[in-house]
Amino acid sequence: MAMQTPDSGYHWDGISRRFFEGWYYRVTLRQLQQSFAFMYSLEDPLGGQYSGGSAQILGVNDEYLWRSFPDTQLFWGERDRLAFGHWRKTELETPPQELDREEFEKNIQEGYQATDTFNQGFIRDPASRSYCRWQYTIQPIYGWGNFNSPQQATAGLLSRLPILEPGWQVLMAHGLATGWIDWNEQRYYFTDAPAYSEKNWGHSFPQKWFWLNCNGFEVETDLALTAIGGIRQVMWWKESVGLIGIHYQGKFYEFAPWNAKIKWQVEPWGKWQMQAENDEFEIELIGTSDREGTLVRVPTEAGLVFCCRDTARGHLQLELRQRRGEAIAIAESRVCGLEIGGTPWDEPWIQ
Repeated sequence: MAMQTPDSGYHWDGISRRFFEGWYYRVTLRQLQQSFAFMYSLEDPLGGQYSGGSAQILGVNDEYLWRSFPDTQLFWGERDRLAFGHWRKTELETPPQELDREEFEKNIQEGYQATDTFNQGFIRDPASRSYCRWQYTIQPIYGWGNFNSPQQATAGLLSRLPILEPGWQVLMAHGLATGWIDWNEQRYYFTDAPAYSEKNWGHSFPQKWFWLNCNGFEVETDLALTAIGGIRQVMWWKESVGLIGIHYQGKFYEFAPWNAKIKWQVEPWGKWQMQAENDEFEIELIGTSDREGTLVRVPTEAGLVFCCRDTARGHLQLELRQRRGEAIAIAESRVCGLEIGGTPWDEPWIQ
């Protein structure tokens, strides 16, 4: 299957006590300039102080909804493909597993399930009574690599070995979602809305990172960007790395440590700038946000804690060119995902 990216399956080896895996799905409603981001995570399946799962949603106007899933025995994940889910409340006595959408709707009072072509669930915050119910299909278009070609490991071949922490993989750089999301009694229907998904896994989260992501551009509908910079663990040392990936009109443009020079200037919040060049191409990104952003929880050595700030309503300017030559793509968006995480963020990060 050419579209399936490496590391799409569930990674836990069944032995390690300290472990996390997280997934991120997003749908962008361009006409409304709104997005819904679904963040699923699982920590320490064998039990322990930080054992458990969660579902977080960044919804309309970056509003936040969270629900814990304390019983890891009610999580399921396939090892050879992208398919996973977690039940929180059900009367079913069968082991947790993938269900057809009608059976899930009927029997799972609270929980979620997701694959490469589907995302469904329901969570409610009992304190605020806020809730979200969602069900949509996904038509993948770009994974991570050239169209209709074998897909690549996002962080390079070494990312598939347990010497880099954490592992990170863009599962689908761009796809089209059709379905509905019920956000506190307001139901949003959509057809062929831009969709995105990625994941990470391992034993430790990055010490510090930033992220830019967009596939909902104002004019260029066949354009997807994912860019990141972070401090990751490599065996017994740490290194700062950056990466930019562009999918545009069937072609993949990669700017990575092994093939490009990458620079960035990122403020503690409000402005993200990246520049990169390789032998053939050069790119410049400028992301800005006048919103405060929303704190979300991420796995850390102290469990799932607020250590990350996000917006799905950032402004992005992108310019991709032939090296010192003509423009390939010049694009703009006001529904860009922008993020900073980890510590410290008390001054600009210039690399």
